[in-house]
Formats: sequence, C-alpha cells, structure tokens
Amino acid sequence: MKNSAISERKNQSISRGVGMTTQIYADRAENSEIWDVEGRRYIDFSSGIAVVNTGHRHPRVIDAVKAQLDRFTHTCHQVVPYESYVRLAERLNGMLPGKFEKKTIFVTTGAEAVENAIKIARNATGRQAVIAFAGGFHGRTFMGMALTGKVVPYKVGFGAMPGDVYHAPFPVPLHGVSVADSLAALDRLFKADVDPARVAAIIIEPVQGEGGFYDAPRDFLVALRKLCDQHGMLLIADEVQTGFARTGKMFAMDHHEVAADITTMAKSLAGGFPLAAVTGRAEIMDAPGPGGLGGTYGGSPIGVAAAHAVLDVIEDEKLCDRANTLGARLKQRLHSIRDDVPEIVDIRGLGFMNAVEFNDVKKGLPSAEIANAIRLKALDKGLILLTCGVYGNVIRFLAPITIQDEVMNEALDILESSIREVCAA
Repeated sequence: MKNSAISERKNQSISRGVGMTTQIYADRAENSEIWDVEGRRYIDFSSGIAVVNTGHRHPRVIDAVKAQLDRFTHTCHQVVPYESYVRLAERLNGMLPGKFEKKTIFVTTGAEAVENAIKIARNATGRQAVIAFAGGFHGRTFMGMALTGKVVPYKVGFGAMPGDVYHAPFPVPLHGVSVADSLAALDRLFKADVDPARVAAIIIEPVQGEGGFYDAPRDFLVALRKLCDQHGMLLIADEVQTGFARTGKMFAMDHHEVAADITTMAKSLAGGFPLAAVTGRAEIMDAPGPGGLGGTYGGSPIGVAAAHAVLDVIEDEKLCDRANTLGARLKQRLHSIRDDVPEIVDIRGLGFMNAVEFNDVKKGLPSAEIANAIRLKALDKGLILLTCGVYGNVIRFLAPITIQDEVMNEALDILESSIREVCAA
C-alpha cells in the first residue's frame, strides 16, 4: 500500500475542507513514534495536536480501555449513568485552580466544551456578550468560529458569525502589543462597542495555541480577573491545548495562581479517546436546568476510563516535571544555534509547550515560507512538526511528554539540521 495511492482516494472521497498537514498515512504508533503504511518511521512532534501527552498507546491507558470494553461501551450517561463519570468529575473538581466548590460536565470535543461554557456563562449571568482575543482559537463550530480571532482558514466563506462577540488584542510584546495596550483596548471596547454590564464572560487561552504559542503574561491575567470581578463578568480559561502537564503544571493557569470561573478541557484529557470537560464554580455550573446540558456521547465510558488512566500516569510518572525537563532541553538546543541563524527571532514556551518563530532577515517581516520549509525538510528526515501563528511563521513543538531520551536526541538533531539547511539556503 502506498501513501500516494491512498491520497488519490482521499481526494476523490473526502471534502477538501478537511486540511491535512502531511500525506503520510499511519499504520501503527507507539509512544513518540509513528510508522506509515509504507513502513517508514517518523518521530511525532505533534501528538495529534497535543492529544497524546502520555504517548501513543500508553499501556495503562490501553489496559483501562480494554477493561471498560469488557463491561459496557455506551449507555448515555443521561439515561443510565455510571460511577466512573462521577469519579472523574470529582477528580477534575479537585485539580482545577480555585478555592471554591466546583462541578463538571463531560462532552466530546474541545469546541463542544467551549460552546457549553458560553451557554453556561450566559445562563448564569443573564447576559449575552462575550469577549475573546485576536489570535485565539476556540473551535470550528459557529460559536467557536465567532470566538476565534483568525479569519483564514477558519471563517472564510461561512457567512455571518453569531452576534455579541467582541475581540481585543492579545498581549504579544514581540509584535508590539503590550499588556497596557491590551487593557487599554478593552477599556475602549467598553466605551465604544459594548456595555460591560452586558458582558457574560471573557474567554482566553492562557497560552495561545493556533495563535502562536504566546503565553498570557501573569499581570494580564491578574488584571482580567480584577476586571471580571469589577463588572460581574465570568473569566473562562480555554485549557483545551494547555491542560494536563503540557506546560509543566497540570493546567497553565496554575503558573499564574489565577482561578477562572469556568475552564474548558479536551485533547489530552483521555490520551487519544474523544472526551472533553467543562469545570466551573458550582453555582455557575448549576445555573442551567436539567436537560439544558449534555449530549448522547458526552462522557463516553471509554473516554472516561482512558482519562482516569491518563491522570494516574501524569501523577505516577511525574509528567509535569518531565515536561519542564524536556522543554528546557529543546530550548537550550535552539538557543545554541541562534547566533548562526538570524532568522530565529524568538524561542519560547512553558514546560514542553514550546515554539520558535522565524523572520525573513532581509525584509524584517514574519516568514511563513521559512517555517514551512523547515517543517517539510524535517518531515523528509522523519520528524513531524506543526506550524502556527497569525503569520504562519511559528513552529510549535508538542511531542509526547513520555518521549524516550534517545528519540528526543534524534529529533533535536533532525530539527537542528533542518533549520540550518533551510536558513543557509
């Protein structure tokens, strides 16, 4: 079987709207490695976009899923509930920042978690408006698109977005936007566009994912918390990509000691199985009436079983510490070549959620061409990378936190050689 033959079939049978980063078709995977249908091995620095923080097919996750398969696979929790759902909610309630009572619901995807967070915020506050940030990504559903602060490719051609959604600039000093600038923009928004008394919530990624892996400065999150408290707005933390040890703490908000009123989670929660969650202040989560929240597949017993195993692995294998160690190694290697590669304008990231940003030296402008050329060069050498950023000039690193040391070293060698070859050319 050839990748090219499958790709031709894909072109005939699958909507082109489903974009694909590579044209390699997976046959099997283990921890940080993927083998395609032609038998070629790749090192995975994408983790299915931050989904398998615990690695592909972690034995404890697989064992948990197999055990659940032998009991039952689906009842719909709203019809015949199960204890594992309740126990997982209890665990998340105890993990999330904030010294207040919390409650949780489970859904299927990150976008669905965001949709429900907005529903809950509007129901609890009796308000409609929501503020999000430029560069943010919150999903491809209509509310998710409305909240997302990037037009191409997410909003193009899909018509009018849901109303009462406003955007403010996200603080990125590298691109000339300071914390003071962002706060001033919010103040102007309240003066010119929306009464803060109408705002249900402000939603923010504590580290922007698709937007470029820019982490929100602590003083900005503190200011947002104060602003929300002042005006009776809710603070929603979108931890879909940042959660579960990726940033060196269980949640990115833990770095700042700022508690959101509502937190959305998905991706790595269940180690490759579809599961998402919304956790928040108990009184807020209880605002919708019975039947207002839920979904047929929400809190699938398979995903819940996997999530319990994921949480156990993170704790037992000390993956938060491991993320900090791996991220430091990656950034150290990138810094070691920076003097030789002037195209590198920034190296950043919390824990093992890291990125490197490239500019065209002659033009002094962000270069998506350089970032993509490096991605393709690395892919040819057997390393899967992802790009991101409003300008497309950022390479983001999301390898499994369980990656073996020898595989990590091999990946760093490929990364360095790819950067050097592209930038030298």
